[in-house]
Amino acid sequence: MSYLDELFGLKGKTALVTGGGRGIGQTVALGLAKAGAEIAIISRSGADETVKLIEKEGGKAYSLIADVTKEADVDKAMAEIIKRSKRLDVVFNNAGVCIHKSTLEASIAEWREVIDINLTGEYIVARAAGRVMIEHKIEGSIINMASMSGTIVNIPQWQASYNASKAGVIHMTRSLAVEWCEHGIRVNSLSPGYIATPMSVDTPAELKNAWMPLIPQHRMGKPEELVGAVIYLASGKSGYTSGSDLIVDGCYTCF
Repeated sequence: MSYLDELFGLKGKTALVTGGGRGIGQTVALGLAKAGAEIAIISRSGADETVKLIEKEGGKAYSLIADVTKEADVDKAMAEIIKRSKRLDVVFNNAGVCIHKSTLEASIAEWREVIDINLTGEYIVARAAGRVMIEHKIEGSIINMASMSGTIVNIPQWQASYNASKAGVIHMTRSLAVEWCEHGIRVNSLSPGYIATPMSVDTPAELKNAWMPLIPQHRMGKPEELVGAVIYLASGKSGYTSGSDLIVDGCYTCF
């Protein structure tokens, strides 16, 4: 075993990734698999492509169809993970959406859609995972997807629902971290800046052109640049890190 494997290896662990069919979720699922974990992926439409990519690299993975906003779906998926993998050690709680509309233009239905998926959905998944880890006496790691938008207000686009949802995720993370400390379960959040994924690549050019001068590194991040942060938080070597929000944003929030 190499020194890096000893530090950050996940062999023998099972990791759940929500929203792992594309973008950040797919990239992180591949990274966790390369670190040795067996990967369970939850998505609304399946993640067969991600599973095939992991298996092509010699890893183990399977896909489960579930809607993270529905407790029954998530509970069924958790039961299937325990049935197939016998354990759950890591959760990358990643499923999310964003709607760019001003507050006066956005409907209450759109507000609820964003809050339901980004905040309530992450709460449902974290709650179900925490229950499983406590029941099976697993000292696991839950990594909630937040955003730099939970710390700053993005410009020039208006997205109050998204910003509010991600701020909620950050404080929910802290709350769960303290609540589950006695069980050895660590809960942290990851806050990316602008990352080149299908969600952001399809953004109108005028918005992206406005972002670049505001990013000190003058570029969007790559999904691959989040993998190391997730593996650190997933590994046992981050045992004293809980309730933290790890910002990966090219220095955007530094000023």
